[in-house]
Amino acid sequence: MIRQYVEEALRRARYDKLEDGTYCAEVRRLRGVLAIGQTLEECRNQLAEVVEEWVLVRVARRLSIPPLGRIEVKVRKAS
Repeated sequence: MIRQYVEEALRRARYDKLEDGTYCAEVRRLRGVLAIGQTLEECRNQLAEVVEEWVLVRVARRLSIPPLGRIEVKVRKAS
């Protein structure tokens, strides 16, 4: 479930090449999710890590996770 969420976030990401030649990426629906890399591939890989960590932190803190299209991360209470 998290892997599909990360993949959808990467599809929705916006990438920009900065003046110094590095790349910056963000996913607008995911507040605070930002990555920077020397190459586009490095930036994309970094963004995938950031999104995964962002989701895990929100789960741990019991915060909502916005759906991305049809992809949702639902957390159930353990019984």
